[in-house]
Amino acid sequence: MPRAIISPSVLASDFGQLSAECKRMIKGGAEWLHMDVMDGHFVPNITMGAPVLSCVHKGVPGIFMDCHMMVAHPEKWVDDIADAGGSLYCFHIEATSNAVSLINAIHARNMKAGVAISPDTPSTAITDEIGAVADMLLVMTVYPGRGGQKFLERCVPKVAELRARFPEKDIEVDGGVGPKTIDVCADAGSNVIVAGTAIFNAPNPEDVITSLKTTVNTAQARFSK
Repeated sequence: MPRAIISPSVLASDFGQLSAECKRMIKGGAEWLHMDVMDGHFVPNITMGAPVLSCVHKGVPGIFMDCHMMVAHPEKWVDDIADAGGSLYCFHIEATSNAVSLINAIHARNMKAGVAISPDTPSTAITDEIGAVADMLLVMTVYPGRGGQKFLERCVPKVAELRARFPEKDIEVDGGVGPKTIDVCADAGSNVIVAGTAIFNAPNPEDVITSLKTTVNTAQARFSK
């Protein structure tokens, strides 16, 4: 089984001190930083784009930017995100008609490729062919577009279905995840955990990161038996 990775969502950070906030998370034990890119089309909100990511990449040497592309035409932004220092490019399957071709384009720019599904999209939308070439699969547990939403437990069975088909794949959950909801996600098989307010607003973020990682590792140990 893949290892536990915690990816704090910078959507919950102080954007005025974005590089400092990312460094604070890395110091607290985060391996990835989850960068929510929204275009105002695929989702109604607008957040950040390649220029902001480029500044963070320069300001935080070695950062692994887990770029969640909530955009209407994900093919359009691969080069820009790669040039900005993106490490993983995760697009929504609802936004493209040729996921395999897009994954190949992402790999050609030396980024990992992720495929995301929204709450109303079945896990079967990620076919065996798509899942085999993707590096990560993302199950949204809230509707994409804004932070702070309530966790949708009805999405969790999709994690279990994907884990059954892809036992060695990184499977990420994003949306309303924190100490109170991590257990069901970990037990279903997710190993990459996105958490925003639960980490950034905590008095001791490192304690939350450690707790989330421990829960995932405990669940993973059960899977491997």
